Amino acid sequence: MKQKIIQTAAELFLNLGFKSVTMDDIASHMGISKKTIYSHFNNKTELVHKATLCVFHEVICGIDHIRNLEKDPIEELYEIKKFAMMQLKNEKSSPQYQLQKYYPEIYNTLKEKQFEKMHECTVVNLKRGIALGLYRESLDVEFVSRIYFIGVSGLKEDALFPVQKFPKAELMEHYLEYHLRGIVTAEGLKTLNKFIKQQSN
Repeated sequence: MKQKIIQTAAELFLNLGFKSVTMDDIASHMGISKKTIYSHFNNKTELVHKATLCVFHEVICGIDHIRNLEKDPIEELYEIKKFAMMQLKNEKSSPQYQLQKYYPEIYNTLKEKQFEKMHECTVVNLKRGIALGLYRESLDVEFVSRIYFIGVSGLKEDALFPVQKFPKAELMEHYLEYHLRGIVTAEGLKTLNKFIKQQSN
């Protein structure tokens, strides 16, 4: 029951916002009493914390599955981007903004975890790309991995990129191309152009 509450809460929080969804809403949605929820969680903050970690781990599992396929590093980034967009497609609000505003400690903890994971993924991807001659040897791997993280995080800022003007799918597409164009070799550019062509078809 506890895991089911976490998963239901996560779905509602992502779709309707962390502030908007009450414990009553979750109970009503599940057809259970609020007392049942409180038998597993002391308060809403604890449930928000568990729900965000649940979503984080689901995303990480999906990304790790893609990485284990050991595809070409450029293709790997496109597959991860496609997976990330699938995760975001059902979000009807700006969950990140509400999480940051109303649950700053949880937001900061989550951002640290996201950085650790994304940094590790990006460093491995960059080193593989360099070894295969797809990315430039002269790259400062630590610098590029951090800049990439800042960029991806920045795309989620609705104040900077209002969704009416910058649809998320297009934004991710443009940013990934921007990132790769800055690091590929002539050989890597051939692979990149192949994916850019596929996206436009």
